[in-house]
Amino acid sequence: MEIKTIAIIGTGFMGDQIASRAILYDYKLRLYDISEDNLEVIRKSLVGFLRRRRMKEKLEWISFYNDLAKAVSDADLIIEAIPEDLELKRDIFSKIDELALPHAIIATNSSSIPVSKIESSVKRKGQVLNMHFYAPIITMPMVDIMRGTQTTDVVFNTGKKWIESLECTPLVVKKECLGFVFNRVWHAVKKECLKIWAGGYADIETVDKAWKIFTGMGLGPFRLMDGVGLDTIYNVEMTYFNESKNLDDKPPKELQEMVNKGFLGRKSGNGFYTWE
Repeated sequence: MEIKTIAIIGTGFMGDQIASRAILYDYKLRLYDISEDNLEVIRKSLVGFLRRRRMKEKLEWISFYNDLAKAVSDADLIIEAIPEDLELKRDIFSKIDELALPHAIIATNSSSIPVSKIESSVKRKGQVLNMHFYAPIITMPMVDIMRGTQTTDVVFNTGKKWIESLECTPLVVKKECLGFVFNRVWHAVKKECLKIWAGGYADIETVDKAWKIFTGMGLGPFRLMDGVGLDTIYNVEMTYFNESKNLDDKPPKELQEMVNKGFLGRKSGNGFYTWE
């Protein structure tokens, strides 16, 4: 199987990250979102991204849609990057399954939900994958890849080779688990950072500073969470809690209160930090 055209469903922070990486490596892009405003935001983002790299001619390879049928009509690989809600993902997978080309692979960029929980909504159960990117991709070029219950070897290996074609490292999950590979480690980091913040034990700037010194990374956990979106962070942490039923996995009520107030991080302008 050969992948030439990618459809990305959902153009939020992660959709933008994946699109930016794919266009660098000469893949045609079909970007879908229900929001015209979101499409305009990612269009401007990609224009700036390609202009800075003197690759503006690649804009001709990108199409923007709020019509799902048109977005997936010629795609070889379709990556769902919508909010972390199981029923929403099942619904969009079902629609894609009906509209996409017979050979198309459907992947979810879910941060925590195994594709086995989504695959009941499609007929092509052999052609689904977990393909979870980490942001920012430029500093964390790795992708969790995990099978569903019926994913074929051909589909899995095609997905793995596509990840490698982006100069990203595939993190192969040998046996299905919640959180995949590094995201499971990241869950433990987030959980403890959120406890420190909610308990008032240290400032978020102190935690971020310590993380950057220890890892050499340019961003700390709280800035990273703001970038992903605090609504997504909350939903992911609730996925872990609902699976384990362990109160230690339940995100602090202070995080839910921030989400309820619309403090979602970078995308809303305010979260743990203030964003321009």
